[in-house]
Amino acid sequence: MAVRYSHPPEGDHNGVALLDHLEDVAERVEYVVPEEARTPAGGSLKDVVETIAYVHDFGKATTYFQQYLDVLPGSPELEQCRYHAPVGSFAAYYALDARGFNVETCLAGFVAVAKHHGTLPDVATYVFERSHRRENVSAGNQNASEKQQTAIAMQLEDIDDHVPELANEIFQKATAEKGSWESFYEGFLGLLNEIESTVATTGTGVGINRESLSDSCYALVLECWGSLVLADKTSAASNAHSTGPSSDTYKAKQPTFQKLDEYVRKLERDTSADPDGTRGERLNHYRSRARTAVLENAETFADDGGGVATLTLPTGMGKTLSGLSAALSVRDQLGGNRIVYALPFTSIIDQVVDEIEEVYETDTAGRLLTAHHHLSETTIRDENNDGSDADAADLNDDVSGMLAEGWRAGLTVTTFVQLFESLAGPSNRQSMKLPALRNSVIVLDEPQSLPLDWWKLAPRLVAMLTERYDATVIAMTATQPQLFDDAVELVDDPDVYFEATERVHYHLDPSTERYIDTQAGPKSYEEATFELLDTFEANDSALAVCNTIDSARKLTDNVVDRFPGLTNVGEVYEAELESVDDVDGIDPTAIANQVVATGDRSLLHLSTRIRPIDRLLLIETAKELTERGHALVTVSTQLVEAGVDISFDRVYRDLAPIDSIVQAAGRCNRSFERERGDVTVWWLDAPDEQEKTPAEAVYNQGTTLLPVAAETLESIRVGDDLLKETSVARTAVEKYYQKLHHEKNVGKREYAIYVDEARGDELARLSLIDQRHAIDIIVCRTTQEREKVEDIARAVDRYDFSSANSLLDDMQTKQISVPIYQSDSKEARELADLPPVHSETDVRYVDPSKPQFENFFDPVTGFVVPDSTVERRFL
Repeated sequence: MAVRYSHPPEGDHNGVALLDHLEDVAERVEYVVPEEARTPAGGSLKDVVETIAYVHDFGKATTYFQQYLDVLPGSPELEQCRYHAPVGSFAAYYALDARGFNVETCLAGFVAVAKHHGTLPDVATYVFERSHRRENVSAGNQNASEKQQTAIAMQLEDIDDHVPELANEIFQKATAEKGSWESFYEGFLGLLNEIESTVATTGTGVGINRESLSDSCYALVLECWGSLVLADKTSAASNAHSTGPSSDTYKAKQPTFQKLDEYVRKLERDTSADPDGTRGERLNHYRSRARTAVLENAETFADDGGGVATLTLPTGMGKTLSGLSAALSVRDQLGGNRIVYALPFTSIIDQVVDEIEEVYETDTAGRLLTAHHHLSETTIRDENNDGSDADAADLNDDVSGMLAEGWRAGLTVTTFVQLFESLAGPSNRQSMKLPALRNSVIVLDEPQSLPLDWWKLAPRLVAMLTERYDATVIAMTATQPQLFDDAVELVDDPDVYFEATERVHYHLDPSTERYIDTQAGPKSYEEATFELLDTFEANDSALAVCNTIDSARKLTDNVVDRFPGLTNVGEVYEAELESVDDVDGIDPTAIANQVVATGDRSLLHLSTRIRPIDRLLLIETAKELTERGHALVTVSTQLVEAGVDISFDRVYRDLAPIDSIVQAAGRCNRSFERERGDVTVWWLDAPDEQEKTPAEAVYNQGTTLLPVAAETLESIRVGDDLLKETSVARTAVEKYYQKLHHEKNVGKREYAIYVDEARGDELARLSLIDQRHAIDIIVCRTTQEREKVEDIARAVDRYDFSSANSLLDDMQTKQISVPIYQSDSKEARELADLPPVHSETDVRYVDPSKPQFENFFDPVTGFVVPDSTVERRFL
């Protein structure tokens, strides 16, 4: 029998025989899909994926594909004849049908194989177009699908002429001897008609019948596709290194509940807890009480089979540890495999990861813990190994990276973007994480941060997780957005904890009262500046949260102008950077020491125009300063609101939705440093020449949120500007979300319909991130960073794109992104004129140490566009 390769001989590699590859992928399915997993119709999902694994690369058996690999001489008669996935998709449908699976399962296998190197389509349309064939159409008038069908017929004839024995062996394995190569080959035209009929309308005319697919179809396609892609890619990469599959390849190392429990109990032993003691002792008491109650309720929740739960606790109640404890408990009780901890922002992932690393004495390179977001290096170290064409790409894939990105660790800390976009129209590589979601426990930290447009889609995706993947979901926050009907609350009486831990007073600034009454008369930056200067007079620390970058810059500039003797933390940080080669050598404690030594009052500016790596270090520095009681004013955009563990004596929040106000208040008096912290809600004026105030520019686009927020605040006022914390954090939050759901009907219904109709193409267009065009810019602030940019360019010059891309990935924490609102604007032209990092990328760079770039960077406020326009206004 002639040899047919799946991956060709190359260098010292002998190549991989096609049958060996198919058998290897099918064998890996055993480790990727659990025995108990079922299709919606009750069939074995493992058998389904194993079946399609045997035929997914069947098209590589053709002479045409072997010619494409240069294994055989010559070239394909038609370009379509070398494509292997289309013929494999029809083989997948046939094999599943032969094994007795229902029609929708056969269609799921068809699409999974057709797209195992691509992305998911509109399933009904795709199936119809690939199988529909018009009668009596000449070759010259064929459409793309008909040309592909003609090519498939040629491929089948070629296989029957040259390797019928191989084809028969493959089909015997794929169909469990219930079908045959001969039957498939001779019945191909009839198969086209059969597949078309599954999604076609009946009666006069031929069209697509969307009702032919159930609302479980999309989930089933995801399950088949993601499992096949993971098994296939890891097989191809492993075969490149001559390593076969084993149960250890995909196995997780589970973080134990016992280890976390011991850690928490030690914390409790080391602190005093007394319900009648000091504020700090009362806080410790209620933290312990909350965790105990959560664990008891989690046990009952798991006894009832899991599903969706909420965990509602105020800031400072230890939600992270309580939520993780509940997740580990539920995992153990339900026999689950993995925990996925999802957060809205990359800026708060590191502190969660740091805490987990401390608990388990591990790092993110092993099988216990992975941090996965666009700024992370995501890999699973193989502890037993010390050492654009899809088929070519397979051999270059990194197995350890794929396993980490496939969330095979016992605990993955990630972002909402990674989680929800992997369920809604994922990329091919994103699909590899889908099998890990089965039997997992997923923690959603701060779910109110999901974009409003997704508020109908997110519950639909969560339902898919619980119903099709047998996952359990725990949504935890102080401000529950009422996304999940019939969710079980793990906290018996959240009000008890909110009342017991009241730590702030809310004040409505006169400008906010004017907005409530007339929506006119915002607060000037001059007035706001004088209030912040009062903070210094009282030797307090303060955080002012602004709604836009321009607003934060203007307020910062005003404070600097009015108090020229301030120590600027950004400038101290800049001086330290100039003395080191690597930003990793910066110690926030040392920066804090220098700030204190320079003066007793300081200012810090934070926004997304400051590089991610610098923001993290500056936040840690600010934390050091506030813990020492240093008089620090921090002016920031919303990036500090959710999850950043830092405490200020006073917080000033520009007018915003109620949940944002409560989240900002969570940065005030976090550990009861004083009897009550002060949270002031003001309404800042438009900076410079802008027409709308920042609050209106951000929160009155599309769904107008500010009037709802104003009405809610008005409803809980009791005659003056002082609002009780529990009234805001509980009553106002509940009223606000009720108004959004019932009066504003937030969330796009069509997004959820895309799931019900298996519209993979439409789902792929959705994003949790604002899709405005943006220009990415690396800001080089150290010698090492400048050298690395030069190394990237040199790697491209020698065509070493793998090294160039790896180096570019390493620079992501030194990169900022500037949105462009008008492609022909002056700002767009300024940024487009910046030099690219190398000739094959759109990523730009600036080096502030060079004269030509000095106007593009400010050590206090970060990247700037010289003489920039009104466009520079959003986060």
